[in-house]
Amino acid sequence: MPLPTKYILGILADNLNQRKSVLPISSAAATRWSKGLDLPTGGKTILYTGHLYQLIPIIDAMSNQMAKFEDSPLTNYFGIGRNVNKFINMTFFMGLMASKDEQKDYDRMLRNIALLLKKAKVDFGYLYGKELYSGALVYDEGIDGSFAKHAQRVCDLFKNNGVEKIITVDPHTTHTLRTVFPEFVKGFDVEVKSYLEVLAESGIEPIAQLSDELSLHDSCVYARHENIVEQPRELLDKAGVKMKNPRLSGKNTHCCGGPLESLFPSESHRIAGNRAEQLNESGGNIATMCPICLVSLRKAAKDGVQVNDLSDTLAKAYGV
Repeated sequence: MPLPTKYILGILADNLNQRKSVLPISSAAATRWSKGLDLPTGGKTILYTGHLYQLIPIIDAMSNQMAKFEDSPLTNYFGIGRNVNKFINMTFFMGLMASKDEQKDYDRMLRNIALLLKKAKVDFGYLYGKELYSGALVYDEGIDGSFAKHAQRVCDLFKNNGVEKIITVDPHTTHTLRTVFPEFVKGFDVEVKSYLEVLAESGIEPIAQLSDELSLHDSCVYARHENIVEQPRELLDKAGVKMKNPRLSGKNTHCCGGPLESLFPSESHRIAGNRAEQLNESGGNIATMCPICLVSLRKAAKDGVQVNDLSDTLAKAYGV
């Protein structure tokens, strides 16, 4: 018996409408990564996380629980669960299951990105507790009504804080703001660039030549929708990293399967396994540019093969 997608999507939409995020996350948890970095508050150019890196440990915990319900008669009760969630945030309890080590891991990746930008002499601020979730996963799942309302809310946040340029940290948030928001919000004209684009344009120089061998996994969203393919390669090439492209790479990249996991766990794991095999054929450890790809491929990778966020390699090469 498959998972009842109608009720799962309904819970995510209800959370976004009522709680401004698909899954619960406190302001303290969302901003914890920035502690001690002394980033300016706000400004015309901001680093916008969109909360995706921070939410991944919670999403992972939820997906692991959903997989246990697949083909179970308990799926018949998801409708009741949605009604209860409207009054009591049931997904909060899944948040309590999130791994603390995993949370620290993803916080470190955000710190890497901020420090790389500072190293490149990029002038930017951060909205701290004012920052809102981007709405990316709701859009990806086709819940357009809830997404449209939330997109306006996010755009109002930028406008009210005088934001003119946004530096994003992941493919889904980049695509949502740069390509999707203009379709849903009239007059949205904020400039949006991925941190990889900003670093590539900055002329930042490495402090070390690495001997790492990496099999590079391109994000479907970055490569196909936002034309972000060469920038990460330029940054790695400057640092002496030996890149091994799998047989499906660049704009022909293969999906990691991750976005499907909370709805179709078995199919998601099958797709991730196929992609992990392709990356293993190339040799070396695996580098990803997306937190969803990262968690999906880490589950599918063979023992002994490390799967890391690209920011870790860049941080090592560029001295942060």
